[in-house]
Formats: sequence, C-alpha cells, structure tokens
Amino acid sequence: MTDRRPFLYDTHLELGAKIVPFGGWEMPLQYATGTLNEHLKCRNDAVVFDVSHLGTVRCDGPGMFDALQSTLTNDLKKVAPGRAQYTHLLNEDGFVVDDIIVWWLSENEFDVMPNASNTSGVTSALPGVDVTAERCVLAVQGPKARERVATIDPRFAEIGRFHVTRFEYAGAEVRVAGTGYTGEDGLEIAAPNAVADQLLRALVAAGIAPAGLGARDTLRLEAALPLYGHELSLNSTTLEARLGWVIGWDKATFRGRAAVEAERARGCARLLCGVKADGRQPLRDGASVIVNGVNAGTLTSGNYSPVLEHGIGMGLLKGDFTEGTPVTIELRGREVPATVAALPFVRKAK
Repeated sequence: MTDRRPFLYDTHLELGAKIVPFGGWEMPLQYATGTLNEHLKCRNDAVVFDVSHLGTVRCDGPGMFDALQSTLTNDLKKVAPGRAQYTHLLNEDGFVVDDIIVWWLSENEFDVMPNASNTSGVTSALPGVDVTAERCVLAVQGPKARERVATIDPRFAEIGRFHVTRFEYAGAEVRVAGTGYTGEDGLEIAAPNAVADQLLRALVAAGIAPAGLGARDTLRLEAALPLYGHELSLNSTTLEARLGWVIGWDKATFRGRAAVEAERARGCARLLCGVKADGRQPLRDGASVIVNGVNAGTLTSGNYSPVLEHGIGMGLLKGDFTEGTPVTIELRGREVPATVAALPFVRKAK
C-alpha cells in the first residue's frame, strides 16, 4: 500500500524538504538547514510543522459529550467548550490504544485528534467521522510563535494555552488550539485545504521557519513528551508512563477502567525514567539499561539533545530510580555511561 501524501506535499518540496515515510504518510523529515538548526530555531524563535498526518475525527451532534466521557480516560467536566484536553483511549486490558487531544468547540461538537496510524481505531471507538483528508494542520511553535503569527492575523496570537477557537481566515473557517508537541509555547491551526497553502506561505514569510519530523522528535524528547509506539503502546499503560493525571478517577466509567484500577492497587512493575549520557553519544530506543549489573529495561526513546549537547533517552524501567543513579546503556555493542535524569530534560523558554 502506497503511503499517503499530505495536501501540502508539493509545497514542502518547493521549500526544500527531505521526505520520508512516517505512520503511513510521506512527511518532511527536515529542510535545507537541517534538523539541528530547526530544533534550535524552535527553542529560540519560531518554526512551523505540517502535522496533517495526525487524524481528525469530528464528533458533532447530540450525545457526543456522553460518548467521549464514557470512552476516554480524562474527565471532560474538568474543562468546558472552548478548551482542549489531553486524554487516552485504552483497551479493556488497560493498555493504551492511543493518546489523543480533544478540541471541544461547542456543547456537542468535538474534534478528536488521534495519532497518524491510529485514526481508524479511534473512529471505531467513537461515533465520529474521519475528516482528516479535508484539512491541513500546521503547528507553530517557539517563544516567538505568537509575536510572528500576529503579523498575519492577531487572532491567531490570542488563543490561550489549551484553549480552542475558530474564525474566518482568507474566506474559510480555521480552527485554532493553543497546543503543541515541543515543550514550547505555540498553537496548532486546522485549515481547510483550500487555504492551507496560502497560510503556510504566509507563516514562512513572517519569519517562521519550516521544520520537519526530525526536529519535532528531538524537541518532544527534550520535553519528555510521550510518543505513541514508544512510551505508550498496546504493551504499556498510562500509569507506567507516569500520566495518572489523565485518568478521570472521579467519573463513572471509561474503557479499561477496571484494569487501570487493579494496576493502581497493585502498583506498577515499570515506570518511565529519563537517562542522560555522560557524553555526546546519541542514545537509541531499544538499548538496554543496566543498573547495578542488572538489566532494568530498555529505552523507549533516545537521541542527541541539541540544547544539552549530550545523549538523552527515556525508558520503562523496573524500579523507581532517583536522579543521579549511575546506569550503563548497552548501545550497539558499546557500553555508554549515563545517569538517571529528572524529566523533562529541557523546560520551555521563559
């Protein structure tokens, strides 16, 4: 089966993108300046990512609040229309089917945003319609994101963190959320295909550099944000990833609740921990983590931190290790000295 191309594929090529397969899509990995420069541009200024490979399941109509509330882990009563919420979809055994952002637009209107490869699974669990092909999603991230996007339309810059709004731009309705996946301030814009190219070009003209999936991954790793298929999967749980705050313990039910309650009662066999290498060696997922001569688990994510200038990684480890605990990372036949690190590795710019 051929990977899908985002609507803006040709525009990305024109902007100098290197394209790679990702989650069933052909997406930009990096542009001419490279991943390292794109990463640092996001930490110090602003970049734009095309994240149109993420799904949009539109749940619009009577009963949608109850459908989402009884299926997803988080409690929608903690928020209200005009807000976004991070949540999980579990199976009945308590493992993570997907991690999701819900955009709550009006009383019975929600845009549910699953990961690229999981859209069909989310659609089968919720009474919504997959509208992914009808829109593009552009994520503007960085400490100067609002300053720069305000030069295009000040309404973009007015969206609060984890708030959602919509308004007309270039004759079409755009939906905007104060969300992102870099650890920096920013916003995500869902624009109909008809105006997406115009919007992307306007963002670039405003000094917002295009960035690819390479920088998006190193940024989210520095911020210790989980990636589905790595920290979260059908073999791991919300509690193991230290994300118990996305569980609505006070609401009546959600899918997988009995399994999660049993896990909470007995305690987690593994917990997500961060590690940092003593040197610049990039760490990689799948590498074994040795603590006191015992294999404590494997890294779920690893790379080089452009900000810290050494290797970093996260892993689900057997034990709750304190910061500074010495460990050894077995990496492609090498033993890399490292220590347990506090998460996140890098906090967003002031």
